[in-house]
Amino acid sequence: MGFILKFILSAVITYLLANFLPGAQIGGFGDAIILVIVMAILNAVVKPILQIIGLPITILTLGLFLFVINALIVMLASYLLSGFEVDGFVSALIFSVVLSLVTAVVDMVVD
Repeated sequence: MGFILKFILSAVITYLLANFLPGAQIGGFGDAIILVIVMAILNAVVKPILQIIGLPITILTLGLFLFVINALIVMLASYLLSGFEVDGFVSALIFSVVLSLVTAVVDMVVD
């Protein structure tokens, strides 16, 4: 039950953020659900590869390069989905940071 609640809340948060933040557009709530699924797959498959490749840069920047990796994941999701669009790298960076913060707060409340 907790997984389904977190999934639906993540889709709602994603939909609201894409409509609220400048530079991010989403077609509808169905596209938000698909975006959450695609982002979960990308975070499980692509993100570890990028983290291993970018490990030296991550160490040099004291972990700040992980924000860049998150933005790249959002941009890749935008490329893969026709219903979700991010205008550029800065918009993807802002979207990923705000999404991470809000999702972390929701996870703390739900757990």
